[in-house]
This record gives sequence, C-alpha cells and structure tokens, in this order.
Amino acid sequence: MDVTTLGEARFASPLRRSVSDRARLPVEIVRDPDAPRDGGIEFELAGPRARIFFDPAAARAGIVTCGGLCPGLNNVVRSIFLELHHSYGVREVLGFRDGYRGLDPARAREPVALAPDFVDDIHKEGGTVLGTSRGPVDTNIAVDELIRRKINMLFVVGGDGTQRGGNDLFQEARRRGYPLAVVGVPKTIDNDVAFVSRTFGFLTAVEEAAKVLHCAHTEAHSTPNGIALVKLMGRHAGFIAAGATIASQDVNFCLVPEIPFKLEGEGGFLAALKRRILTRGHALVVVAEGAGQDLFQADVGGRDASGNVKLGDIGLFLRERIASCFKADGIDAPIRYFDPSYIIRSVPADSEDAVLCDLYARNAVHAAMAGKTGLVIGCLHDHFVHVPIEMLARQKKCLDPDGPAWHAVLATTGQPPRFC
Repeated sequence: MDVTTLGEARFASPLRRSVSDRARLPVEIVRDPDAPRDGGIEFELAGPRARIFFDPAAARAGIVTCGGLCPGLNNVVRSIFLELHHSYGVREVLGFRDGYRGLDPARAREPVALAPDFVDDIHKEGGTVLGTSRGPVDTNIAVDELIRRKINMLFVVGGDGTQRGGNDLFQEARRRGYPLAVVGVPKTIDNDVAFVSRTFGFLTAVEEAAKVLHCAHTEAHSTPNGIALVKLMGRHAGFIAAGATIASQDVNFCLVPEIPFKLEGEGGFLAALKRRILTRGHALVVVAEGAGQDLFQADVGGRDASGNVKLGDIGLFLRERIASCFKADGIDAPIRYFDPSYIIRSVPADSEDAVLCDLYARNAVHAAMAGKTGLVIGCLHDHFVHVPIEMLARQKKCLDPDGPAWHAVLATTGQPPRFC
C-alpha cells in the first residue's frame, strides 16, 4: 500500500539512520502453508528517510488534537515537537487549540508557539494542553488558514473521523497546488483502529479500569447478594472491557458489543446472574458501552458532533432490568453502579503508553519531513508502518469471539460463550 508523496526529496536528512522506501511489512505474517499465496496487503515501513522533502530551516509545522480525551495526548504533542526541534532543526511549531475549530479564525483562539519550556512537563498531566473539540471544520477555511500561516506539515492526533478530516485538508491543499504534508497519529481509547495493534492510552485505560473493578468487587463482596455493575468505554469494540476483566480476575460476567446477548429465558443473562447470586452471594458485571444496543426498542436517534451514532445507555438499562428481575422474584440484591468513563481517559499515560506515544510521534515526524501525506502511523508486529487514510475507512478492528483474548475472558469469568 504505497502512500502519497509531495514530490522529490531533495534535502539530505540530518539523521544518521534511515529506512528504505522499498521496505514493506505484510499484514499477515503467519500463513497456512496449504493456502494459496496471493501476496496479501503490505505496508510501507515507517522511519527516517535518507533524503527529506522539506528544508528544515524553512519548514513550519502545526499540531492539532481532536475528539475525546485519551491518556498520552500531551506525550504525543511533546515528542512531535522535540523530534522536529532537536532532530531536524525545525524552528517553528504551532499548536492549534481546541481541535479543528482552531483552524477557523472566526472560532479559534490564537495558536500557541511551542517551545522547549512550554512542553517541558506537559507529559506528566492528563488531557491535552492544546485543548480539543468534536466536529469538523470548513475545509476551505482551514486550508486558507494553514496557507496564511505557512504551515507545511500538519500532525492530526485523533480517531478515524479526525483522520478523514485531515485527508480532506491534504486533498484540498493539493488541489490548490500547496505542498502540505498531513500525517495522522491514531487516537482512540477503544483500541479499535484497523491495522494498528495497539493505540496509545489503551493500556493505561485498562489499568485504571482494573482499579475500579477492584473497588466494585469489594462493594459486591461486602454485602449479602451484592451486585456491582460497571460500564466501561467501548462503542464498537470490547477491548477495554475484556482487558480489564482479564487484568482484574474478579469479574463474573463481561458483556461486549461483538457478542449479542439475550436477557430473558433460561439461557439469558438475567437467569445466569440469578444463579450466581443464589449460589455465591455476590457478582461483578462489566458491560461495554456499545453492548446490547439491540435491546433498546426505540431508536436513540441522532449523532454527536463527531458523527457517531448516539447509543442507548446500556449501563442504566441493565441496572433497571436487574433490579426489576430480582424484585419480582423477591430476592434482596443491592446494586452498586459504576461509570468511570471520564476517569479512565483523563489520567496521564503510564510508562508503557508513554513509550508508545513517543514512538508514534517520532515516526509521524519522519513521515512528514519526507513529504509523505494522507497517511496514519500504524503499528503491526512490533513495527511502525504508513497506513493510507483510505484504508482506515474500510474497516474497524473488533474483538474476535474466537480469539485468545475472549477465551481468556471466558476462562476467568466462567460465563458461557453466549447468553441465548
């Protein structure tokens, strides 16, 4: 999968190491020897190039963070700036404030000129020092602003909608004949980006969620027939719910978007929960926010500012149905409900995510300096690659119901593979 380049790389890189443009990484590295060899998808390997497109002394870069918060955003901003500043000698880097609205002069605060003192300690804090917002920006207005400020490279940190917006900016700049490198750093706490083994912030979120599960388990275990219900993030994928369940080892039921479940009937979830309470006297239930959406009779309707379909609140829905079920059977079962969504995403990155943030950021800088554009930095098989943005629109990564992670969930919870 070749990526777009702005033109001939005419300048020698100041870096001593380099990666060939011909280096490729296959998506599938484990193949059935009896299966036909059709070549498969291969991505261009990320890393510094021997020759670069932009003259570092004349280049000017911008950074924008969009969408919801995620542990590690400040780490990414800091590492992008430091790689540009120290490794390549780029003198001017602007941080556009409040997401894409920062590219609209009518709505924007003045961007901040990044400097070593400014980024010195930002990685120690959660959130994003640049601010963020949801929703698009008028492409023409944004490109006008980038041209006016002589931005050559724009680093967009956000999810798939953010990256599609970045691609629109590049396409409009190319239509006008303005050389603008747009490189994305994939950001989603849900870890559901295709061709990305792990997005930054995911493991931090799992760690924080596991702490909540420990407290929830204590609450459930400390009262007769106690039930703790914890809703975790995960609109379309259950990676956080599954990861926290495995890390905790205290969860009894884990419900995720990839596996539909029934509430009623002998094989349904409520019957299984009742059996658990009657035999063990307590239960800890984890549900991902996107699970069980088929259980809502009425369409929630509408979309949020990022274009995401609004979901029904499965946490509150389950709490009410569990309470009604046990009340109808005359069973006193106190329910403790936890929704730590904004807690687990607003903390600083842990050490492992901090390292990952740094690697994503530096590879994004290498790509932009080489004049590559319309791409997102991916991570596969412990290698970083260039993924054309169009590829992200084709699919999302989901938890495999037949994969090792879900089997680990089933083993630690003891729940049946499906409630049906």
